[in-house]
Amino acid sequence: MSYAWLLPVGVLLGAFGTLIGAGGGFLLVPLLVLIYPRDSPETITSISLAVVLLNAISGTAAYARMGRVDYRSGIWFAAATVPGAILGALVTGSLPRRLFDACLGIVLTAIAVFLLASKRSPDALETRASRESQGVERVVVETDGTLHRYSYALGRGLALSVVVGFLSSLLGIGGGVLHVPGLVYLLGFPAHVAAATSHFVLVFMALAGTAVHVATGAFSHGVHRTVWLGVGVLVGAQIGARLSSHIRARSILDALAVGLALVGLRIFFEALG
Repeated sequence: MSYAWLLPVGVLLGAFGTLIGAGGGFLLVPLLVLIYPRDSPETITSISLAVVLLNAISGTAAYARMGRVDYRSGIWFAAATVPGAILGALVTGSLPRRLFDACLGIVLTAIAVFLLASKRSPDALETRASRESQGVERVVVETDGTLHRYSYALGRGLALSVVVGFLSSLLGIGGGVLHVPGLVYLLGFPAHVAAATSHFVLVFMALAGTAVHVATGAFSHGVHRTVWLGVGVLVGAQIGARLSSHIRARSILDALAVGLALVGLRIFFEALG
C-alpha cells in the first residue's frame, strides 16, 4: 500500500502545528482515527508522537534562530512532562478504541471551548505579566530586537507540565495543544514565546513517549507511515515558523480553537456512533 499521500499531509500538519506551537498531533490523531478504524490506540499514538517529535525538532530549530525560545523555563517544564509522558504511553495500551476516541474528542473540544470563551487578550496578559511579579521573572529578546518581559509561578508551571505530559502522551496529541493555552492564560507567557517554548518542551515529551512505544513494539506497525509524514512535517515546520512572524497572537489562538472544535466534535460523535 502506498503512503505517498501522507507527504503533503505532513507538510500541512507541520506548518500549522509549528505556527501555533502544538506539533500537529491534535490534527494527526483524529485523521488517523478516521482513516484507520482498525488500528489500536497504541499504533495511532506511536505514529503521532514520532511525527510530533520530528516536527518539534524542526520547529524548535527555526524558533531558536528567531530567539523566541525561553530555554530556562523550557528545561524545567520538559523535566516535568517526561514522567507524565512515560506513564501516558504505558496506559494507552489498556484503553479500548471507543473509549480512546471519546476521551480524545472530549479533551480537544474542552480546550476549544475554553479558548473561545476567554475574553482576555494574549497581548493584554503579556502587558500585565510585564508589570506584576509572579515569582520567576524572564526576559526574552528576539533576534529582531523585540523584547518580552514576563513572570510566572514556577510551581503552577510544573504542575501544568505534568498534566500536559500525561494527557498528550496518552492521546498522542503532542502536548502543545494543551501547553500553549496554559502558558498564555495561566502563566502569562507572550503567545509567540509560548509557541516557541512549547515546541522545545515537545522534543523531550515526544521523545519519552516514542521511546516507550518503541520498547513495547507498538511503533513497528506505523514505521512506514511515520516516514512519509515525518519528511513532510520537517519541511512544513520551517514554513510555519516563518509565517508566525506575520500573524497576531490572538489569531494564533483563534486558529487553534477553531481547529480543535472541528476535530474534537467530529471524533467524539464518531465514537458515540
